[in-house]
Amino acid sequence: MELSNHDLGALFDQLGLSSKPEDIDVFFASHSLPPEVKLIDAPFWTPAQARFLKEEMREDAEWAPVVDQLNVRLHES
Repeated sequence: MELSNHDLGALFDQLGLSSKPEDIDVFFASHSLPPEVKLIDAPFWTPAQARFLKEEMREDAEWAPVVDQLNVRLHES
């Protein structure tokens, strides 16, 4: 079994977002979610981004741990 070496920067690349550390910081500074909003229901995702996140979480796929990290970070406040 091949272990995934995905990180938050690679996830941002996968989502079509800038993966520069300073851009990731700006993303988290300008995006957050209240506890009752699921990650995949965030209004700032494109349909393709939301679909990718949903599939990765549902299938517990290789990106799932990093998607979970994204979810936690967006729900922190």
